[in-house]
Formats: sequence, C-alpha cells, structure tokens
Amino acid sequence: MLKLGDYNTLKIVKRVDFGLYLDGGDEGEVLLPKRYTTPQMHIGDELTVFIYLDQDERIVATTEAPLAKVGDFAYLEVAWTNQYGAFLKWGPMKDLFCPFREQKQRMQTGKHYIVYVKEDEETHRLMATAKVEKYLFTSESTEGEQNESEVHTLKHGDSVDCLVWQKTDLGFKVIINNKFQGQLYDNQIFQPLFTGNRLTAYVDHVRQDGKVDLTLQPTGHQHTLDFAEVLLRYLYENDGHCDLGDKSPAELIADRFKVSKKAYKKAIGDLYRRRLITISDEGIKLV
Repeated sequence: MLKLGDYNTLKIVKRVDFGLYLDGGDEGEVLLPKRYTTPQMHIGDELTVFIYLDQDERIVATTEAPLAKVGDFAYLEVAWTNQYGAFLKWGPMKDLFCPFREQKQRMQTGKHYIVYVKEDEETHRLMATAKVEKYLFTSESTEGEQNESEVHTLKHGDSVDCLVWQKTDLGFKVIINNKFQGQLYDNQIFQPLFTGNRLTAYVDHVRQDGKVDLTLQPTGHQHTLDFAEVLLRYLYENDGHCDLGDKSPAELIADRFKVSKKAYKKAIGDLYRRRLITISDEGIKLV
C-alpha cells in the first residue's frame, strides 16, 4: 500500500515520453515525471521516491526530498494565500495547503511558521496545521498516547534532536525528536536562538506530564571534567588568572565561556580539589 506524503520504494514498469511509470500496487501505476528521470533508470529497477498529489489530485512521484513528510514538524515559509488558507513551500512543486481552520493566526506571505504535516482524514489530501500541540505527546493529549512509555525512557543526560518552537517567559519551547514537547530555560541558553532553529540538546528532567526540561550542555560529571580542562587551558593562556570567580554574575560567565554559572562553579571546585588553583575575591589563579 502506498504511503502518501512519505517515501516509497517502487519498481519501474514502463517508460513513456513524459517520464516513467512505477508499480503502485492497488493504486495502479504512478508517474515519475521526466524531469526527475535519468538514463540510468531502467525497467525493473526499484526507486525510492516521495509520493504526493499533484495539482489535479493525482498520485505522483518525485526524487526530490521535501522539507517535511507526513508526521513531521517543520518550519515552513508561506508562498501565497487565498480565500481558503495559506500555501507553504515544502519542496514538491505543489505547495502544501494550510486551511484557515488549522491556523492559530492568519498566516502571511513570506513569513515562516511551525507546522505539522498530516493527511486529512476526510479528503486524504496532504495538509499542514499550525495547531501542533495536538500532535505532541503530553499526559493530556490523545494524539500522542502511544508515545507515553517512549518519552519516559528518556534519561538524564540523553542527547536529543530539537526544533525550536516558540519563545516563552521562561525561555523556549522546543519539539524533541519530532514527538515530544520540551523546554529550554533562559538560564541554560548561552547562544542566540530563534524559532525554526534545529539543534542538539540534553535531557535534564522528564516531568510527569510528559514534558521534558532540557539543557544545551551535556550534563553530569564528565561535562564538569571537560569544562574544567577548558578553564585550565584558559588560565595557562591568560597569565594564570581569571577575574571571574564563583560569585561572579551568571551573565558574565555565559558571555565569556558559554556555560552556566552552575557548570562554572563545578569546574572551579574540581580544579581547587586538584590543588591547581586558588580562589579569592579577585577571581581564580593557577597555583
């Protein structure tokens, strides 16, 4: 059975002037237009192609990779709008439709939005929705109930892939591993972040409601040791002195070393226990 809005591996069954026909099983033959074909493609070969609906709602294949497939969250630009909704650039020649009912605010041409790509249950057409909360697992959600056990397998220190979602009073909401909702707090952010950024973060804590608190830095003892060596090298390169101590403002520490004050204090403690530095009101010095 064909997976609409996803990658499929199909066999070439016929060559015509305007492209290749692929075996779509119960859906019949699927056209791969000539612009996507090469002389190296022969009848009997299997191709991995992306399947979507063209302007006439016919199933068609492409070898171009879309920016997102069904089940993905993505940050997409609005190509144009009409009286029915917005049309988003997502790779294939036909733009992805987001009807007004699936928008949180009226989308504007040229602006980008975080959306979820899905197949409409009634029309079976591919579409986008900006109401992404429905498709992220939380203890209150229904769409994501199958992911409940999976989110609780995340452990402190695990690295995860994140899509930055929206700014909040606490920091940034992010989408984790294309499934879960996470939070990056302002005191853990030491680099410019913007909606649509993709980055690696680390699990700090998984809450009972399924939401995940994150940090941009590796957590645990190994990270303390790693940064302690960075700080030690800094001291060697700066005449054995650093004017930032364990009471220095977190903003100054983050600006210079791109770490939290907590991580900085742990590194100082590690170097002090190893009798490599002294600590004073003026900062730290190599012994």
